[in-house]
Amino acid sequence: MAHHYLSYISDAHLFKCVKCLHDSYQKAKADISKKKFYKNKIDTIKLTFDAKFNGLDEETLIKTEINRQVDKSINNSIGTFHEQILGGIEGYEMGNLSGFDIKATDDTLFADIKNKHNTMNSSSAESLFQKLANYADTYKKATCYWVQILAKSSFNESWFAEINGKEYSHSRVYKISGDQFYALLTGRANALFELYEVLPTVIDDFLKTQSTEGKRSNSALEEIVKSATKSERNIMDEITFENYSYYNGFDKLNEGREPIDLRLFD
Repeated sequence: MAHHYLSYISDAHLFKCVKCLHDSYQKAKADISKKKFYKNKIDTIKLTFDAKFNGLDEETLIKTEINRQVDKSINNSIGTFHEQILGGIEGYEMGNLSGFDIKATDDTLFADIKNKHNTMNSSSAESLFQKLANYADTYKKATCYWVQILAKSSFNESWFAEINGKEYSHSRVYKISGDQFYALLTGRANALFELYEVLPTVIDDFLKTQSTEGKRSNSALEEIVKSATKSERNIMDEITFENYSYYNGFDKLNEGREPIDLRLFD
């Protein structure tokens, strides 16, 4: 197997991981219709401040808000990307909904991976510790890890915790930062940095293999522009009216505004 990009996983596996994430991005972007864009209500007062204070035109403003919604749906996919990368290292495998994210094929390691250090409340932290401790008790030679890919420092240490008034500890339950976990599984101290360093090239090479035909982009902005043109409102008023027409006074927006200049979207 070729190892042109990274020494610890094959090029084919790395491309497969990038493809899975690329598919997630494409799906997330295509899923943003006007209906979904409006699902949680748009804060048009905040958008007004964003437009004025950040010097954004309406098109850029809405595209930024759409990208924010896409970003929320992508966060979980980034965690999966790391699981897939680590699961491609010889001697390790993904959990595939088995209760753990990564394990050693000889059952000497189990890990739960969180992309960010602050994604758990006290109840979920308690549940995670108990799950890892259970793996450690079941597999007597196993060391179990809470992995924080984006941690506040670099560490690999026993997880002693006080959660909900209870003290938790286990001789083989650890918490570990992303760089240290990549180093642990690969035997290479800078393995996570090596992935970071090569990613731009890998992504560019992958994108060269992809056809742009038949790919759908999100339709939210296009739909909003069409409805704003029909109602003769500007984009901000259109979004506000469609989200809050039932609020006192907001029905005034139904009186119409200057038609939008469609040339902005050419």
